[in-house]
Amino acid sequence: MILKELILYRGLKYQKLFDQMLSQLAPQAEHMKETMPESFACAGQLIELAASYGFEGNLWHCFLALCLADHENAYSTSCEITGPVKGTLNEVAAHDFQVMKELFDQDIRKLDRGEEEGIWAALSDYHSNDGNSKIYNRRIRDQIVTLAVKLKESPDVRTFGDIITEFYRNFGVGKFGLNKAFRVEETDKDPEIIPITSMDHIYLSDLVGYERQKEKLIENTEAFLNGRAANNVLLFGDSGTGKSSSIKAILNEYYDKGLRIIEVYKHQFHTLSKIQEQIKDRNYKFIIYMDDLSFEDTELEYKYLKAIIEGGLAKKPVNVLIYATSNRRHLIREKFSDKRQLDDELHNNDTVQEKLSLVARFGVTIYYGAPEPAEFKEIVRQLAERSQISMPLEELYEKANIWELKHGGLSGRTANQFITYLLGKQENS
Repeated sequence: MILKELILYRGLKYQKLFDQMLSQLAPQAEHMKETMPESFACAGQLIELAASYGFEGNLWHCFLALCLADHENAYSTSCEITGPVKGTLNEVAAHDFQVMKELFDQDIRKLDRGEEEGIWAALSDYHSNDGNSKIYNRRIRDQIVTLAVKLKESPDVRTFGDIITEFYRNFGVGKFGLNKAFRVEETDKDPEIIPITSMDHIYLSDLVGYERQKEKLIENTEAFLNGRAANNVLLFGDSGTGKSSSIKAILNEYYDKGLRIIEVYKHQFHTLSKIQEQIKDRNYKFIIYMDDLSFEDTELEYKYLKAIIEGGLAKKPVNVLIYATSNRRHLIREKFSDKRQLDDELHNNDTVQEKLSLVARFGVTIYYGAPEPAEFKEIVRQLAERSQISMPLEELYEKANIWELKHGGLSGRTANQFITYLLGKQENS
């Protein structure tokens, strides 16, 4: 059986469906009418996958391309970013590619068992509703569909292997290769890193103002991506000034260069060491992202964070940095009593230094302050221009000033909300 001939590509994400399809395509099943119910069940699963991933064309080929693109093994992870490998591993992969090419050459229309215009004929030329993927961004979805076509058209096994190897080099493999952002889900065992499939498509050019702050963030991130020394970063300052948006924009700008981001919440800090273990040997650069970071004086989660930043006994992974945002300059809430000599605290200064030490672990701190009135007007003007809102400037500024007085003061967020309000008024008029 073909399945038993595979060496590297075992334990596929959709292994059960893969096995069922091989059973249906086996020569002995070709003329057996009693296998039709199982055939329809497979067809239904392929259609569900097409709906989830946005596949179209030959769904069998798309499914096989997904199996190849998603499977992390010794060969695929060696090829990601660095490209082709040499030696025995390359020969083993060529063996598996021979098997997979034979599967690509299978014609699923024969599963209709002689029926004209059967379901499998339809699945060999499937047209999706909108082509949107719930799991990958559209760019990755398009590449997998294109990969399926290229692999089918490959004239020989060597070309077949070159195509999939080039895919690994350009797009990576598995969840880290095919997604840009992740969250952490705690399980009974190790924490699981889950892809985030929908993200804001915001870029640094979309953020009006804060040029010096963006330049500083870019400089550190590019040093990190280029293998030079780089620091953990804390973005702090007033609410609604674009701290979180800057992190999202950095990810979108540098995703193609191997940057990935994992969002971790405060209650998950105890999992940080295990998260680093999962990502330390991958050929990507990971930012562990902590949004709105702050601690009350009774919370002790910050000790996990300090230990991770310092590295402990284990060597700190060179492909991991921490980027955090906060409205506080000093991340742990301080009280006046911390600065007074307490009867029950022999070394009071140690308490103060302990609370100040966390922010010192961030080598780069970037301040995002509320804009001045003139800067706020410029943000409003540019946002209105991008949204094609036609209104005399004086009237625009007057309405913006009234809005910010009622909705949280001067900030980029307030400006965005004001423009959204104007757009809503236009749609209703």
